[in-house]
Amino acid sequence: MNSPDSLLFPGSADAGATVCSAKGCRSAAVWVLAWNNPKLHTPQRRKTWLACDEHREHLSQFLGVRGFLKDVVTLAEWEKRAAADEPGAGDD
Repeated sequence: MNSPDSLLFPGSADAGATVCSAKGCRSAAVWVLAWNNPKLHTPQRRKTWLACDEHREHLSQFLGVRGFLKDVVTLAEWEKRAAADEPGAGDD
């Protein structure tokens, strides 16, 4: 799984802020759009775009029309899943 952490915007006001992937948008991201291009990626591979509330539908449609969109979840849910997938997660 690709981590939204790899999509941090270097010039954002908050050094650790995740921002929307829409061109020119600097709003905080609240959605993760998981996708892959079946011509380039294995079925298990997921690339990610981040979206603010305003751009979620537009970015989803862009990916969906091409048959690339696989999942849309909140950033909080994506991070929760990623933490659960880390080696040693849940081991007590």
